[in-house]
Amino acid sequence: MVQTIGNPLSWGLRQLQGAGRDIGDVTRRLGGAGAVPAVRVLSYADLGVALRRGLQDFGALRTDVIAAAMLYPVAGACLVWAAWHGALLPLIFPIAAGFALVGPAAAVGFYEMSRRREAGQPAGWLDGIRVLASPAFGVIFAGAMMLAAVFVTWLLVAYAIFQATMGPEVPSSAVAFLREILTTPAGWAMIAIGIPAGAVFAAVVLAGTVVSFPLLLDRDVGLPVAILTSLRVARAAPGPVAAWGAIVAACLAAGSLPLLLGLAVALPVLGHATWHLYRLAVPAD
Repeated sequence: MVQTIGNPLSWGLRQLQGAGRDIGDVTRRLGGAGAVPAVRVLSYADLGVALRRGLQDFGALRTDVIAAAMLYPVAGACLVWAAWHGALLPLIFPIAAGFALVGPAAAVGFYEMSRRREAGQPAGWLDGIRVLASPAFGVIFAGAMMLAAVFVTWLLVAYAIFQATMGPEVPSSAVAFLREILTTPAGWAMIAIGIPAGAVFAAVVLAGTVVSFPLLLDRDVGLPVAILTSLRVARAAPGPVAAWGAIVAACLAAGSLPLLLGLAVALPVLGHATWHLYRLAVPAD
């Protein structure tokens, strides 16, 4: 077959048309695209089912998911190192705790792997990365930026609480900082204010994201519809959803030790389990 050189102008126009369609689809999904799906009331037993199925996915894809998830402890360690060496020692704990705020978006690759395995398709870490080419990635990225903004806001609030209670001097070492937190009225005040403040951030993110990112990946719906669906799931079953948030927090806390390496296991298991919780909370069309 004779190979010819295509018209550069025609090729450029085709690329622009494709980009225009992609931008138009993202814009549409950032709006109220799609009907709000029906939800069912989650039970405490559903949490066990979701965790069990998440562990099964992790067991079946163990090598792939650990390889993919190693990025998270490395990124977390870099953030902690930057805080340690940048006179931001008071932010080390807020950074570690803040993983729960961005986790729903960070686990999107694991949702895709579980989705493919559930459908009987091959699933591996490359499939988790290929979600970047998914038609849903644009709106998922927008949702991830929203969570990143919440994370930054939490860090600013946490630092303001430190300044108001123990500041403005930064402790000379982690040992001295920990001693001041546990043995001084200023440290007790920071704990008394900081923990409820962090709980508010976590509760808001949990209610708005418990099923929203899996829903965006699975169906052609807009970001507002996905968030509204999550809020409906949380309102229908506040106890089980709160218990799910506690499970996530406990797993991430355990995964932060030692040196955040446990996140390579905790995040994949929670990601797979969240996909199955979504399946239990939002019935299929």
